[in-house]
Amino acid sequence: MYKKYELELAGRTLRVDVGRVAKQANGAVLMHYGDTTVLCTATASEKPRDGIDFFPLSVEYNERLYAVGKIPGGFNKREGKASENAILTDRVIDRPMRPLFPKDYRNDVTLENLVMSVDQDCSPELTAMLGASVATSISDIPFDGPISTTQVGLVDGEFVFNPTAAQREASDLALTVASTKEKVIMIEAGANEVPEDKMIEAIFAAHELNQKVIAFFDTIVAECGKEKHAYESCAVPQELFDAIKEIVPPEEMEVAVFTDDKQTREENIRQITEKLEEAFAENEEWLEVLGEAVYQYQKKTVRKMILKDHKRPDGRAIDEIRPLAAEVDLIPRVHGSAMFTRGQTQICTVTTLAPLSEAQRLDGLDEAETSKRYMHHYNFPSYSVGETKPSRGPGRREIGHGALAERALLPVLPSESEFPYAIRTVSETFESNGSTSQASVCASSMSLMTAGVPIKSAVAGISAGLVTGDTDDDYLVLTDIQGLEDFFGDMDFKVAGTHKGITAIQMDIKIHGLTRPIIEEAIAATKKARTYIIDEVMSKAIAEPRPEVGPYAPKIIQMQIDPQKIGDVVGQRGKTINAIIEQTGVKIDIEDDGSVSICGTEKEGMDQAAKLIHTIVTEFEAGQVFEGKVVSIKDFGAFLEFAPGKEGLVHISKIAKKRVDKVEDVLKLGDVVKAVCLGKDKMGRFSFSIRDVAE
Repeated sequence: MYKKYELELAGRTLRVDVGRVAKQANGAVLMHYGDTTVLCTATASEKPRDGIDFFPLSVEYNERLYAVGKIPGGFNKREGKASENAILTDRVIDRPMRPLFPKDYRNDVTLENLVMSVDQDCSPELTAMLGASVATSISDIPFDGPISTTQVGLVDGEFVFNPTAAQREASDLALTVASTKEKVIMIEAGANEVPEDKMIEAIFAAHELNQKVIAFFDTIVAECGKEKHAYESCAVPQELFDAIKEIVPPEEMEVAVFTDDKQTREENIRQITEKLEEAFAENEEWLEVLGEAVYQYQKKTVRKMILKDHKRPDGRAIDEIRPLAAEVDLIPRVHGSAMFTRGQTQICTVTTLAPLSEAQRLDGLDEAETSKRYMHHYNFPSYSVGETKPSRGPGRREIGHGALAERALLPVLPSESEFPYAIRTVSETFESNGSTSQASVCASSMSLMTAGVPIKSAVAGISAGLVTGDTDDDYLVLTDIQGLEDFFGDMDFKVAGTHKGITAIQMDIKIHGLTRPIIEEAIAATKKARTYIIDEVMSKAIAEPRPEVGPYAPKIIQMQIDPQKIGDVVGQRGKTINAIIEQTGVKIDIEDDGSVSICGTEKEGMDQAAKLIHTIVTEFEAGQVFEGKVVSIKDFGAFLEFAPGKEGLVHISKIAKKRVDKVEDVLKLGDVVKAVCLGKDKMGRFSFSIRDVAE
């Protein structure tokens, strides 16, 4: 039965259509926010997937270009692989939803979000986040929702909720906060060095608005929600845990896991697992879940030692950062390079500079953003964690980590007018044991400085972890979590920023939300840590950007011409500009406003190109002296080419001070000579003289 529900949200109407479409899905809603329309569905398999020890959740955010009245580019004329924005949206929907499914649920679940119409003032990403929550909550799939999500901007010092396109453009903050009825469950932010206290204020302003939306969703669930289906639990039997503890007492497991070397710990666990496999060789049912049981045993051991004894696996204090190191210029001939090491996490970032024409073109649903000039790419090869597997290109995690570092560094980059380059940084993970994304922020900040990019200030990133007990007040926030603390802990709270404020946040949690004291403590801990990293490590490797780009980086000359003269510089079918490029070996970019960028590695060629363009756009006037090449010889004189597509005639009487009977006696094709403009002749053509050039 079709039902429609409406709520005024941040000045626009949020409408939820239930029972109108996709009725064979476990749960489906057609979400409308303004004129933005997204079909959100939730489906689950009837039985659990065999042989897995994780919850198989898939989140898909499908963009259709018809939503903004476009036909896809290329030969195929249909959407191909998911865009980077779609992948990042998949991740931001997944993070708050995943913790609210039962931990022992092994049925496949897919959350599909199909963007069908886009109103630029009403975010389709936000609409999909809200729709995924409602569709899952009204379905029969076990889920402890609903949740709500709010976006927050900061315009002229004031918060704006679910900002419009114009507000997003002017905003110093792009914050997304998801909440349950009681707690904050997800935070994602990019910010122009927003102070910590202002960020906390924004987070809980969004949390408050989320409560209004959740109350609205509860009404829908009460009227349309299905009874949650029973499922086959895949929890490890308590009898197996008891038997394992008889063979491997807690003291032995503590010794196995508490070491600062990941390889040693993994070898210890391998030996324990082999011992248990031998002990349970006759019990096939237990052997099937033994791996999960050992994992859970490790997790309980680590959490108990951290929370109760304040003892971390590698012996560090709760707020202690692992050993740090930074160096620059380790890769020759590239435009900039730096390496940052934190414990067993090591990232090398290489910076490449190019003319603005190399900026990435975007073909997506955001009509305001058609290209991006700064690109950060992150690679995570298997050798970084001591494994072997073939490389199949970047996955969702790599794309997400690259986007997070990109967001963290964008606020400190110079404007195009200050630094007219496209910039690409590539972070190579050499070694990984926790928070490589934040190590890539540190390495990239230094790499940009080595390349001569005049960033406003250094940016560092760090991650805080969390272990919770039975009550909201029983918790411990950890600074600089390593892999084990991430796997067995409750939170990975990544924060990047400068001395002045925060530039990016990404929060992943495995529990049903965080209280305000936990968030405040985590933000304070990361502030202290990143300040230390900048002052004591990064600034000692490189304190400020180099005054100019390196010898192997392209150099750029900028000049401004009359926009009406662009056609003269380009020439028919690009003939003129291509001739300049071929003659000088440079790359030339011309914008519609008449700004010209000349890019090259040789100063002589760049100066020559600038001179040629200047000549093309300069009107010939009497008395001006030009340098031209003889391109044609006639009986009555010679034609000089002063720049591609710009020629003038030197009459035979104006070639030399003495009498010239034959042009070829003085000039030959290809000669380069100076000539002075004499003005227009009787036919209105400009004439020139070699004879009258002042010596």
